[in-house]
Amino acid sequence: MIVLGIDPGSQCTGYGVIACDGAGERMLDYGVLRLDRREDHALRLKQIYDGVSAIAARHCPDECAIEMPVYGSNPQSMLKLGRAQSAAMIAMLNREVPVTEYTPKQVKKAVTGRGNASKEQVRYMVRALLSIRDEGGAKAMESDASDALAVGLCHIHRRAEGGARRPASWKSFLRANSHIVIE
Repeated sequence: MIVLGIDPGSQCTGYGVIACDGAGERMLDYGVLRLDRREDHALRLKQIYDGVSAIAARHCPDECAIEMPVYGSNPQSMLKLGRAQSAAMIAMLNREVPVTEYTPKQVKKAVTGRGNASKEQVRYMVRALLSIRDEGGAKAMESDASDALAVGLCHIHRRAEGGARRPASWKSFLRANSHIVIE
């Protein structure tokens, strides 16, 4: 099975591709789609769609896992993040690849054992779990890419536990994620 993990953003979108078989997980590819900040937001969404489509064409993932934006103090930023997530999701759904969403807390907990782990802890654990040597230079692992790989690992671990569980309703989601502050 090949899983594409995505950490959506309106300026940088991280991606990570992981192969999972009986021998464990191994990283196939990772990186960041850099979006031109000077471009109109709608054009950046097209860049996300096109970039994710190209990654999917290269690696033919069986499933996609994406981090969902769940908190923020700026409504405009949250709207842009939601749109970025949607552009990536539509790119995968147009290829008939199933998409599963995970909260940042679920991703951190799956990779580090702690739902409030730092980005550095997530990056360290992703590198350790996937035996990635950080070469530095052009292919140095950025936090957006390590977050995307963490999303993919979260999905693989959740599937191994019996599948990803979706909340039955918005009310049950809020109850299960009481740590989220919406302003």
